[in-house]
Amino acid sequence: MTKSKFITEKLAKLFEQGLISYKDLNNEILNILKSKKDEIILKLELPSKEEFDILKKRVENLERLKLSKNKKRSKRSKR
Repeated sequence: MTKSKFITEKLAKLFEQGLISYKDLNNEILNILKSKKDEIILKLELPSKEEFDILKKRVENLERLKLSKNKKRSKRSKR
């Protein structure tokens, strides 16, 4: 009886330590991947969401201006 209890306690400890080390390993891998992602983003010099939105609006404004100029030119050429 005492041997089986001893064995089950040891197995429970090993199982518990395995789960803890798995969680630690999982957290460490996630941290490494996040830092690598951040490094890649910095190297690519990607704009933030706000910067992207501003640039998008600028391009839309330029396209509108270009279209309006083309319309004016086409009206002039028809006359």
